[in-house]
Parts: sequence; C-alpha cells; structure tokens
Amino acid sequence: MSADESTVAKVSTEDSVTSSKLSPTLVSPSHGAMRRAGRLTWRLCHPFLIAFVVVVMIASLFENSLVYLPTRYPQGNWNPPGLWFEDAQFQATDGTQLHGWYVPHPEPRAVVLFAHGNGGNLSGRADVLRLFHNDLKVSVLIFDYRGYGKSEGKPYERGVLSDARAARAWLAKRTGVSEQDIVLFGRSLGGAVAVDMAAHDGARGLILESTFTSLPEVAAVHYPWLPTRWLMSNRFDSEAIIADYPGPLLQSHGTADTVVPFELGRRLFESAQGKKEFHEIPHGDHNELPGREYYLQLDAFLNKL
Repeated sequence: MSADESTVAKVSTEDSVTSSKLSPTLVSPSHGAMRRAGRLTWRLCHPFLIAFVVVVMIASLFENSLVYLPTRYPQGNWNPPGLWFEDAQFQATDGTQLHGWYVPHPEPRAVVLFAHGNGGNLSGRADVLRLFHNDLKVSVLIFDYRGYGKSEGKPYERGVLSDARAARAWLAKRTGVSEQDIVLFGRSLGGAVAVDMAAHDGARGLILESTFTSLPEVAAVHYPWLPTRWLMSNRFDSEAIIADYPGPLLQSHGTADTVVPFELGRRLFESAQGKKEFHEIPHGDHNELPGREYYLQLDAFLNKL
C-alpha cells in the first residue's frame, strides 16, 4: 500500500471512530431534554390532575345531594287556605311509604297525576293545585317522591320512577279510571318522570313544563368542566324514549330559563312524535309561573282530550 493510500485509510478509520463517538452526543441531548421536559410537565400538572380527580370523585359521591333537593316535613305549608284535599298514603314496590294530596273535583273532565320538580315538597304547589281544581276543573293527585315531605326513604332515579307508578296506581284505584286514562303532568324533573311513564305505559295526555332532554345535559350546562355525560348515574334520558309516546303532548318552556336552557326543552319536543303543541313563554325563567295565555292553551288542550 502506498503512503497516500495508508494516509487515506487512516483518515477514513479516524472519521469512522469520530462519527461513532459523535453520534450518541448528537442524539442524547435531544432525548434527555424531552425526558426532562416531560418530568417537568408532569410535576407541574400532577397536582392539578389529582385535584381534578378528587373533585370528580366528590361530585360522583354527592351526586344525589346535588340532583335532589327535598324539604322534609314539617317544613312547608301543610294547611294551605282555600284548598280542600285528601291525604293519600301508598307504597312503592320496594315497600317505601309515600304520601300525596288528592284534590277531587265533583265533575272532573280529566284525572291528572302531578309530578313536581326536584326541590321542596308538594306543600309548595298549593297555588297550582287550586288552579287545576277551580279553573281547569280536574281531579288531581300530587305526590312526594321518596325523601320529600312525608314520604320515607332517599331519592334516586329508579326509586323516583317507582314512586310515580305507585302514585298513578293509587289514583287509578281511587277514581275508578284506568292508569292509561290518566293525564300526566310533569314539571322540570317531574317532566322526565312523566315522560318515562307515558313512553313505557301510555297516557291519555302528557303535559310538560320546563323540562329537559336528559339530566346529564343539564348538569353539563352548570358544570362544564366536569365529565357529567359519563359520570352521572341519574340519567332521566327523556329524549331517548319520548318518541315511544304517540301523543297528545303539550309542552311549554320559558325562553330565559336559567336552570334548564330553552334549547334543551325544544330539542325534547322535536324528538316527540304524534300530536304535539309547544308553548313558548317569552322571557320566562324556570321558577316563574306561566301567564294567563298558557293556561288558556292548557284549558284548550284538556278540552281536546
């Protein structure tokens, strides 16, 4: 081998060695930096992640306390003036003792089961009961879910739905009409209860006020940072079943509802099939009583039945 060839071979060998030594040096800082950045990100995010998981667990643990806001007896007005009623005592299929007020009319044009919302108890609905009796001329039973008013137990979705069916059975027996000939009236959470009964068992008519598509969708409005759609055990998914009820339906909702957004009520109505009417209450909020125009429409709805 010539001197020049030897020199070239030596240089080539040295370049190869140098290259092999440099390669790890060029790659390692990049991977190392990534690892350090990952560890730093984890250290920064770790406390927030733990806090979020804890909040989710607490929300899940106390879900029923957030959904159901009962007022127990003796709180409330249990002797409202100008309202004659009969105490109704009955029990759910699991033996839970339940209570309601039955307001009979001497010549009723309909028999109505009233499912109220998630707060208070039946004693706070005396004004509506007077209107049903005096103006609409119907016999009506309002009842308290388990854990509300004088009803025993603690509320949860399946139990509440069972309570409503027990109330309807009592009302059918008391009035001598079939359960399917009872008009179902539900407000807010009670709307979901009424939809479940109408969809699965039928009804002479269905009246819904300020109700929703599903409970997790309402919760998502108020707690957008929580995964409510998969977290909640109380579902009340009315939108999924209302199409099974053939009508007739009268539904109303306030356009300024700050508890159940108007859009959720409208979506539920769009999912319903058969004869249906929607009454929009301009500027109406969730806990405001509808105006005279609505009750005129309600009167006309009952006439059609």
